[in-house]
Amino acid sequence: MAFTLWTLFEATMLCLNAICVLNEERFLAKVGWASWQNVQGFGEPPTVKSQILNLIRSIRTVARIPLIFLNIVTIIVKLVLG
Repeated sequence: MAFTLWTLFEATMLCLNAICVLNEERFLAKVGWASWQNVQGFGEPPTVKSQILNLIRSIRTVARIPLIFLNIVTIIVKLVLG
């Protein structure tokens, strides 16, 4: 199996899918990564944990609809080309 642009696309799409299906109440809260557990004061620099949580929340917000179409295209290409 060669490392191609298509495999890079599939790997990226699978990682984005994994981030989008993370449930904050079921999974992230159990490991201590819920948004309500991460309260900071005014003027404090954001921690790495809060930046990662913001990144996860942003990816879920922005990439949800495009991922649906990308998944459909990927499934069709896999069905046609094998």
